[in-house]
Amino acid sequence: MGSSRATAGERGGRPPVSSAHEVAAVAQRIFVERGFDATSVDDVAAAAGISRRTFFRYFPTKADVLFVDSPREVERFRAGLAAGRTGESWRARVVRAVVEALEFPPEERSWAFHRAQVFFAVPAVQAHAVRVWAAWRQLAVEHARTVPHADPLFPLAVGHAVLAATLAAHEHWTRHPGEELGVLLARMLDLLLPPDGAAG
Repeated sequence: MGSSRATAGERGGRPPVSSAHEVAAVAQRIFVERGFDATSVDDVAAAAGISRRTFFRYFPTKADVLFVDSPREVERFRAGLAAGRTGESWRARVVRAVVEALEFPPEERSWAFHRAQVFFAVPAVQAHAVRVWAAWRQLAVEHARTVPHADPLFPLAVGHAVLAATLAAHEHWTRHPGEELGVLLARMLDLLLPPDGAAG
């Protein structure tokens, strides 16, 4: 559907979706059904009931639909790390902050699962994620720098452990969709983060 054509809503068909998140949900579903490379921007726009021009108002590229919620997730992670609780260890705070940052309501489960499926199936999308990964990892590094520790490698180790655990939990989830992502995130972080006793 070219930019000069009317939207589906204007043609009297299904009303167009009205947010970037909704367009991303449509796109991810089609990517899973047809394959990322086999799906064009025109395909997504037609399914979403919008014009090609409107799609590009939301997203610079097709791959960007996978990261529509990433800025909000990064900010939730930042807020979670800043919001310490009485008696909470640095390790417990990191686990809680990651799980809270990536929480989604029950009605968004398919959206989150499709995002994970496409991500692990498409190398081009993974390459597109480098900027998001860097922001996510850096927040964990900065938090770990506030933790007294004798080893100067500790902050970087924590940053990479958080990123690795997050990716590993999502990858496992794509193979075991009946499990809960929040539980998997906590388990992976527990396996990969240094124990509480490492700091001091």
